[in-house]
This record gives sequence, structure tokens and C-alpha cells, in this order.
Amino acid sequence: MNTNAKRLLLNDTLLILIMAILAGCGLIYEYLLSHYAGRVLGIMESTIYTMIGLMIVAMGLGAFAARKIHCAYNGFIWLELMIALLGTSAILIIGGAIAFTQLIPQLLAETFNLPPDVLPRGGIFKTLSYIALKSPYFFGFALGFLIGMEIPLIARVRELIHKKHLKNNLGTMYGADYVGAGIGAAIWVTCLLSMNISQASALTASFNLLAGGLFMYRFWPELTWRKTLVGLHGILALIIVVIFFQGNAWLNQMSNMLYLDKVVYSDKTRYQQLTFTQRNISQHNTAITNFYLNGRLQFSSSDEFIYHDYLVAPVLAGSARQDNILIIGGGDGLALRDVLRWQPKEVTLVDLDKQLMQIFKNPTSVLDDFTAKQVKLLTQNSLNDERVNLIYADAFLAIDTFIENNQHFDAIIVDLPDPSHPDLNKLYSVNFYARLKLLLAGDGLIGIQSTSPYHAQDAFISVAKTLATAGFPSVEQYHDNVPSFGEWGWTIASKMGEKPSTRLSKLDSLPISGGWLTNDLLNAAFIFPDNFYQNADTVPVNYLGSNVIYQLHQQAWQSQQGLNNAYLQLKN
Repeated sequence: MNTNAKRLLLNDTLLILIMAILAGCGLIYEYLLSHYAGRVLGIMESTIYTMIGLMIVAMGLGAFAARKIHCAYNGFIWLELMIALLGTSAILIIGGAIAFTQLIPQLLAETFNLPPDVLPRGGIFKTLSYIALKSPYFFGFALGFLIGMEIPLIARVRELIHKKHLKNNLGTMYGADYVGAGIGAAIWVTCLLSMNISQASALTASFNLLAGGLFMYRFWPELTWRKTLVGLHGILALIIVVIFFQGNAWLNQMSNMLYLDKVVYSDKTRYQQLTFTQRNISQHNTAITNFYLNGRLQFSSSDEFIYHDYLVAPVLAGSARQDNILIIGGGDGLALRDVLRWQPKEVTLVDLDKQLMQIFKNPTSVLDDFTAKQVKLLTQNSLNDERVNLIYADAFLAIDTFIENNQHFDAIIVDLPDPSHPDLNKLYSVNFYARLKLLLAGDGLIGIQSTSPYHAQDAFISVAKTLATAGFPSVEQYHDNVPSFGEWGWTIASKMGEKPSTRLSKLDSLPISGGWLTNDLLNAAFIFPDNFYQNADTVPVNYLGSNVIYQLHQQAWQSQQGLNNAYLQLKN
């Protein structure tokens, strides 16, 4: 092979490698922006699909626009600089814009001494807030547009170095693109998904910068403004390093503005965003600790005992025995804490998110001393109890092992987040409940947290109908007000024998309670308004794959958003 052929082969190899790297980066940017937008906008699934679709369209437009770039060599270098800068800073800019628009009304109120009920939220403030919340789509479009230029430019460079039209040029580039995208997806799932989002974006941007640097080194004679390009690469490398190490702290500071209370800890696991906030209510180190998943409140230390008392006490009080209990979800250990008060011999807790459970199991490992102390007081070290068997797995799959081993439980408690994501929908399905029925002792009860009967009435009713369709003959629901959540509801069912409310009504008092629930409160909780179930026949059952519960919950959530927006409009 002569020298020229070796040079062409080296150039080709480099360009194909660069294309594969950039394809992986492009796919990761789609995932990063999609997931962050889902957290910001609160409608995870539809936001992810919208963002990916928008970026694909933008990539197509970018491919058309690449024809306007005269010099493919210089154009490609400038392109990678812009993508790296936008990729590493977009999420910080979005977070800053949202935080700023949320902060403006408060700053004006403090400046002009306005009362809380007349904060300026309408007009230009509402418009700015709307633009900030939708800004992830703008950055997604911009990044997609720039990414779409990469293949046409590299294809042109290949033909320039070969000095002829290459018959399979685009096929080669698209082949490298597809392979690189697949590798990028694998890197996202195995590595970046569990990283802080700012670190993941900075790391991805560094590969754009590396690709641009390799290209610049190899095709140095073809470039103009070479010193400027080298300088910009150096500056951008410094920016990426700073964001990698400081970006998460900046995002946490911005998050402080999005929550009512001070954010004391925030982190992203493979499955969700975790946030702890704190509100000091006196000068004597008394504080309220709140815990959020993906921006949604999971518990508040001020009233979580009400929720957990209703979740646990009726199920265990109505079951014949309390020796062997199964908890699905509840990785924070609070339901487990209440179960342990009944002195069971064994408790099995199944939760998917090991990182979340490790925080509540050993809070001093990541939380500040004061917050860790608060969490320990709440959990009472329940996750470290020797009677507890912790299983880090998807409950939908894990219960099959219990069935295969012919295990049975005296009572089952399902403490899962609301079905705000399709992945959770399967854990509210007929299939899942039917398999739980196989695990429940004949004289035991199952209890399920069932979202709000006020804010998501159809989703609440669907839980009961789904449980009945799964083969539970006696299904009932009850409700009460939990101040941090509002009106909340639970579903309880027996496998055979008397219905749950009948069993509970025969008790003179609850054997063990969290200190809130009494017989009278519990009996009253089974009473709903006369017309509450009048449309129950039209509420669908949630079969596996139907996404019924998810859709009903999302519709209710969006409806409530509309009511809140309408209220703010009238108010302002």
C-alpha cells in the first residue's frame, strides 16, 4: 500500500470513528434533555416522546441547512464547538431561567412590601414563566438542528480528501451513525443514567470537543483562523471541567428557588431524582423535612404518620396474623417502621431503587448531620432491623420468585408512587394484583395506596375495579385528609371471608396505631359522598399494557394544572 493510500485509509478511519462518537453524543443529548424536561414539566412520558420527535425533525432541517456552509472543514470545527457549548450548558441555562422567573415575583414582593396574596404572577410574569418552562424544547430543537449538520459535513470532507464522488459515502456515514448511536444508548443506560445530569452533559460535551480537536489536528492545513480555534477549544475545555465539578451544586441552588423550602440534598439515581428539603419553624432546631421524587412530594415529616397509619394499621389489624409481611415499594422505610410495631417475625420489602434505600438505611453517608438525624428519627432505623429482608428488584418480576417458592404472607402492603409513569402502570394492573393474590394468606388483607380520590377520582376508582377483576371478592376503599397531600385514599381487600370493614368494625380498638388513627376515624373513612361512585361503571379496568391508570392519572393531573392556572388568571 503506497503512502497516499495509507493516508486516505487513516483519514477515512478517523472520520468514521468521529462520526460514531458524535452519533453517541447526539443520542445522549436527546436522553438528557428529554429526562430533564420531563422533570421540569412533570409529564415524563409525553415530554420524552415530544423532545425526541422534535430533535429528530430538527436534525432533518439541520441536514438541509448544511448545504449553506461553504467550507466543510472550518464549518465542522465551529459546529462541534457550538454543540459542545450548548450541550454542556443547556440544562444549567434552563434551570437558571426557570428559577429566575419563579423568583421575580418574590423579589418584587419583598422590594415593594406586597402581601403574599397579591404576588405578581399574571401578564408578563406568567409569559416569562411559560417561556422558561418550555425552554427545554427550544434547546432540544437547537441541538438537534446542529447535530443534523454533522453527517453532511463529514460526508463532504470524505469526498474532498478523496477528490471524487464516493458511491457509498452516505451509507458509510449512516452506518457509523447507527453503530455510534447504539453505543451511546448503552453508555447512557450503564453509566450516565446514574450520574448527576450536569456531569453527564459535561462528559458528553467533552467528547464533542475531543472529536473537534482530533479533526482539527488531522486537517490543520485546511483550516483558517487556526489560533482562534485552538484558543476556543481551550476555553471551552475549561468551561466543561468547571461545569463537571460545579454544575450539580449550581443546579441545587437553582432548585432551592423551585421548592417552597430549602433544598438540603438532591441527587439522581438510575431511576429517579431525589430531593430533600427543610423548613425551619422555630429557633430551637425544629424543622420539617420533605422528600420528593421527580419533583413530587412523597412525604413530609409534619404529617407522614397520618398517611402511613392509614396504610398499615387497617391491613394488619384486619389480618388474622402479623408474622410474615410483604411490603411492595416503601423504600423510605416509613411503612416498614409502622409494620415493625406489630412485632412480626419477618418482613420482606421489595423496592427497585437500591440507592434510594441506602440513603434511608444509612442517612449519614450522604446527608448533612441535622437532616440525617431527622431521617433517623422518622425511620427509627427500620431498614436495618434484623427481621427485615430487603430485595432490590422490580417487584413485577420479583414476586414470581415468591410464587415459585410457594411463599405466602399474612398481609401485603403496596406503597408505590402514584402511577405518573408508564413503568409504574404495570404495578397497578390486573396481572400484578392477581399474582399478589396467590401470595396472600387466605385470612389476610392487602392494602394499596391509591392516589387522591378528590384530585384523581377515576384513577382511584380504577384501582378498586382492577383489584376486584384480579379475583379479590371483597374490595373496599377509604380516605382521609393528609395536610401535605390533601384528600388521599387507600384500597383494601380480603382474599376470602368477611370484608375488611366488617372485620375492623368488630374491634374494640386498634391493637397498635401510629398515634393518629382511632376506630371511629377508621370507620368513618370508609364513607364517601352518595354520588362518588355513580359513574364507576364507566371507569375502565387497568389490564397489563393498557396504560389505563397512567392515562387517568395524567388526565387528572393536567386538569388540576388547568384549574390552578385558571385560578391564577382570575386572581391576577
